[in-house]
Amino acid sequence: MLERSSSYENLRSLCKGVGHRLSGTKSAEEAVKWAKFKLNSYDFDTVYLQEISVPHWERGDVERLDWTDINGQLHITNCTALGGTIGTNGVLSGKIVEINSWDELKQIGRDGIEGKFVFFNRPMNPTYVSTFMAYGNCVDQRHGGAARAAEYGAIGVIVRSMTLKFDNNPHTGSMGYKKDIAKIPAIAISTKDAHDLSEALKSDNFELAKMKLSCKILDDKVSHNVIAEIKGSVYPEKIILVGGHLDSWDIGEGAHDDGAGVVQSIEVLKTFIAMGVKPKHTLRCVLYMNEENGNRGGIGYADKVKKDGETHIFALESDRGGFSPRGYSIDGTPSQLKKIKSFETLLSPYQLHIFDKGYSGVDIGPLKNGSVCLVGLIPDSQRYFDFHHAPTDVFENVNKRELELGAAAITSMVYLIDKYGFSVPLENKK
Repeated sequence: MLERSSSYENLRSLCKGVGHRLSGTKSAEEAVKWAKFKLNSYDFDTVYLQEISVPHWERGDVERLDWTDINGQLHITNCTALGGTIGTNGVLSGKIVEINSWDELKQIGRDGIEGKFVFFNRPMNPTYVSTFMAYGNCVDQRHGGAARAAEYGAIGVIVRSMTLKFDNNPHTGSMGYKKDIAKIPAIAISTKDAHDLSEALKSDNFELAKMKLSCKILDDKVSHNVIAEIKGSVYPEKIILVGGHLDSWDIGEGAHDDGAGVVQSIEVLKTFIAMGVKPKHTLRCVLYMNEENGNRGGIGYADKVKKDGETHIFALESDRGGFSPRGYSIDGTPSQLKKIKSFETLLSPYQLHIFDKGYSGVDIGPLKNGSVCLVGLIPDSQRYFDFHHAPTDVFENVNKRELELGAAAITSMVYLIDKYGFSVPLENKK
């Protein structure tokens, strides 16, 4: 598999031939066509589309946040609109209040916030070895900052980008509004710009900020999940799923997030065919649409599974980048966790050493029902948030060897689950 993998060239084709793939856009529909064509080029038993309705948000061609210091010098930031934000309907001008916790937002209150921009500057914690833990402990200000600040009369929100890297690249991402709370625009700035702005505010070297966004929230559009499968030879009614999300944000190419997971998932089924291995269970590859700003693909797929009365025994998602694989995060019963841990001796020689109970992934999460085992591939996470939702998430920043190792790690786990299942101890199987 590591000698004949097509993952890297498939990723090149997706990133360079289609590019970014934000739900509701023309490029997202091109991605659906690309995926269907690619899956049909292999000898899978079935390839089909599942229709879903997805949000349609457009960034527009104007994204600007400038501020002037007390000497009148203009500072132009590296910025990007947060996904789902409204536009500014012209230029917004005002003072800035820096906030580093929700408690601080309450303490300053409406008197100190009304008519101003709120600047959420809580960084990812560098003392956490797990960058996903660091991300999880501060991403709430990106997703919920606008709604919370609007309750205090803020006119707009500025958010420090979700990355540990100190550079000029702004990182976008989803944000949301609350019903019956005024919608205000939200923008992310690079970590370097966040530092400079914070220093200016602390030293009273700040005069005025101006924000301009031309974003639009449009009507939902029809899109699709793209699905392929190999029918099982013994238990065709029982499904083992692998998947990643086809959509991406629109400021890069979605190479790590989640082009890597897409091509790795395709490679699993392709490898079974190439090696002449007929699976016992039905293997299904699902390329989801709309993980980034709504998870309509994941929810819609789970709804269809329930409606059709299908039985999934195992689902594995790759959505943490195309870096060297380190193991698996398992959301399942104690017996399922025990079974997967029994594979550790087989996989640890390949540096797959993490077999922990934990979160699986956004797309497969809606499948959780107490019986299906959900698993997320865990690659080395240290560089992921350098590129996550940023202009730098491009094909050139994915390593061929690491991407292929990830595909091999997924295929190995799927092969073991298909061969041994969950009911009988590994040592009793032949």
